[in-house]
Amino acid sequence: MSSRSLLAGGALITLVLALLMTGCSKKTPVVEESMGPQPVSDAGESERDRQARLQREAELAERERRLMEESMRRRAAEQQRAGAMSREDFVNRDVLFAFDSFVLSSEGKTLLEQKAAWLSENPQVAAQIEGHCDERGTTAYNLALGDRRAFSTKQYLTTLGVASPRLTTISYGEERPLDPGHNEAAWARNRRAHFVITSR
Repeated sequence: MSSRSLLAGGALITLVLALLMTGCSKKTPVVEESMGPQPVSDAGESERDRQARLQREAELAERERRLMEESMRRRAAEQQRAGAMSREDFVNRDVLFAFDSFVLSSEGKTLLEQKAAWLSENPQVAAQIEGHCDERGTTAYNLALGDRRAFSTKQYLTTLGVASPRLTTISYGEERPLDPGHNEAAWARNRRAHFVITSR
């Protein structure tokens, strides 16, 4: 190859390189646009924490509101129970017992709490508690069971603050059935403690 050819080839390479460099230098540089805060940034984490805290506070406030409402409902129900009993209710609502038992049920205790509240509002009243049984069992056994029913009723009332001298007890056993029937429904009504108002 002649030196002339070599020179021409070198000039051609130089020219191509110069063109390439010139073209590259005229390129507009790419500027990245700001995308704003990313969800994983510190600001995003802080916002999630703030939302979680607000949610917890709202749940606590709602729970406190519900507890307060429930407390107010309970107080209103207690006041209603205490004030709702009339003289007729006091006499006519009997405390019922299970077969062969003188143990007070939860329903019996609730009723006695209402009777105690009524007695508290009527301090001039005294009462006699009658113990009754169904017809099953011997006369002697039923008299003893009726006595225990009347006594357990009186005892519970005294724990509620009713003065013992205001309450007397008597047992009629099976002698004075409320329901003259001879079946389970009648027997359930006859197993009771009945109240009679007496003067003081």
